[in-house]
Amino acid sequence: MKNTQILVLFLIGAILVIIGAAFKITNERKDWTTFFLIIGMTFEAVAFVLLILKLFKRKNNSDSFLDS
Repeated sequence: MKNTQILVLFLIGAILVIIGAAFKITNERKDWTTFFLIIGMTFEAVAFVLLILKLFKRKNNSDSFLDS
């Protein structure tokens, strides 16, 4: 998986968490609040694990992070 795809996964997760937090703060949509938070944090966790795996599997240390 390319690094830009991992970053997109992280951004989607961050947006979902922000939406869930906003719903939680305003006490609106209580049924959807937990859904947004769980799905958003899952996206972020998967992106983090993929990023760690990508960093450990990098064979050539001379290339930049966003090059591969």
